[in-house]
Amino acid sequence: MSNIPVLTIDGPSGSGKGTIAQLIAKKLGWHYLDSGAIYRVLAQAAIKHNIDLSDEAKLSEIAQRLDLVFSLDNDALTVLLEGEDVSTLIRSEQAGNAASKVASLPLVRAALLERQRDFRQQPGLVTDGRDMGTVVFQDAEYKVFLTASAEVRAERRYKQLKEKGIESNLSALIEEISERDERDSQRAVAPLRPADDALQLDSTAMGIETVFERVSALCADV
Repeated sequence: MSNIPVLTIDGPSGSGKGTIAQLIAKKLGWHYLDSGAIYRVLAQAAIKHNIDLSDEAKLSEIAQRLDLVFSLDNDALTVLLEGEDVSTLIRSEQAGNAASKVASLPLVRAALLERQRDFRQQPGLVTDGRDMGTVVFQDAEYKVFLTASAEVRAERRYKQLKEKGIESNLSALIEEISERDERDSQRAVAPLRPADDALQLDSTAMGIETVFERVSALCADV
């Protein structure tokens, strides 16, 4: 498996890593893994089956048999949970916060680790998340850590939700994103941080096109 190339794009919520990862995957013709969606789907499955988000044992059991399908078609990612399209549902701030909570549980992360690695298939894989380059694909040839200020990320998130017809409050989003950053960077298991060999980019004052160009240059030898 180590001969299959991997590009990891890690960073906090709203940094633009998902958009960039999908664009690069399309350009290279590689497979795509949205690791954050896995945790969001798991949290949604827990809510659906009335399992407490702090019940580590039951959550890890669900993680091992999670009925999950990703489909990246026409520049849109479709996520199916037990045959149901949950693509929009798992993008709410409530789902994001729930995912952050379950992602801090060691047994849950262990249960989902191999499932994520199974996405590594020819001709290559582009993946985005929080610990792709530091834990899941430590041997990845290409690594990026993408970030931006909490205020800018909240504004981006606010616009995304508004476009989808989802009501939100900008001040509340800034607070929630800041709290999630703190929780994700301070957790004992796989904290949010750049891999030592990652290209670090701050997209606060950088457009998508510029970020895309910088990441594309990193993979220019593919």
